Amino acid sequence: MESNPDDAGATRIARVTAADGATSELLLVGDPAPRCWLYWLPAMGVPAKHYLPFAQALAARGIAVALHEWRGIGSSDRRADRRQDWGYRALLAEDLPAGLAAARAAWPGAPGLAGGHSLGGQLACVHAGLHPAEVAGLVLVASGAPYWRMFRLGWLIGAAYGVAPLLAGLFGHFPGRRIGFGGNEARAVIRDWARSGRSGRYAAAGMGGLEEGMAAFAGPVLALRLRDDWLGPPASLEWLLGKLRSAQITRQVITPHDLGGPADHFGWMKTPQPVAARIADWLDGASAPPRP
Repeated sequence: MESNPDDAGATRIARVTAADGATSELLLVGDPAPRCWLYWLPAMGVPAKHYLPFAQALAARGIAVALHEWRGIGSSDRRADRRQDWGYRALLAEDLPAGLAAARAAWPGAPGLAGGHSLGGQLACVHAGLHPAEVAGLVLVASGAPYWRMFRLGWLIGAAYGVAPLLAGLFGHFPGRRIGFGGNEARAVIRDWARSGRSGRYAAAGMGGLEEGMAAFAGPVLALRLRDDWLGPPASLEWLLGKLRSAQITRQVITPHDLGGPADHFGWMKTPQPVAARIADWLDGASAPPRP
């Protein structure tokens, strides 16, 4: 891992190499000796750098943040096309371990939490189920399961889960930038995502079912729902949290009054300080992981 100072104050950039040779930049934000650190997984198609204001707001409260880059997005050296394809297995079993190892090396001795936005929150939960000893707690913001039955006009969303893999096959990748949803995603990622949307269950090609570990995870969880988030409605969040049957879950709702603006799927990213304050307050509470 090579680290260099970045212009953004306490931000460092670490170049991380996955087991199969894929590389990306991990943004490390915060003091060298934080109270804890949060490994943050972005929403589908969103580059890590867009979460820098959120990470800096947490760092100001003593919580360091590592911003993960999804394979195929932003600083990643891979791009999805007909020759390059990958699914959840590569994201979970190759990319995440490399990034987490870099975060642990950056902040040795401090407890590490995992969390994410939208799809990032879902895969953070899956990772916690796979590696519970590595995760001191979970933080979910504007997240929830994509199961079609949990949405208003769910039949339309269910139909989209049938069309998305077909589009990905036609173009050689899912053309998210062209249609305005997600990024240009790999075909197998879209197949895994659409499968969970149709069935309501998490599985990955090459890994099988992923829910047994999620049910056994017993750590603390903070779930922040945005009041006007149609992409993460209450039923969708509850379907995801229902898979964490052993966890200690704290649910909170973020409103437009809290943010001084839209409380929707992406609006909170423009004014992340109130969300960061909720996370810091939760960490001060009895249900949060202890400080080192």
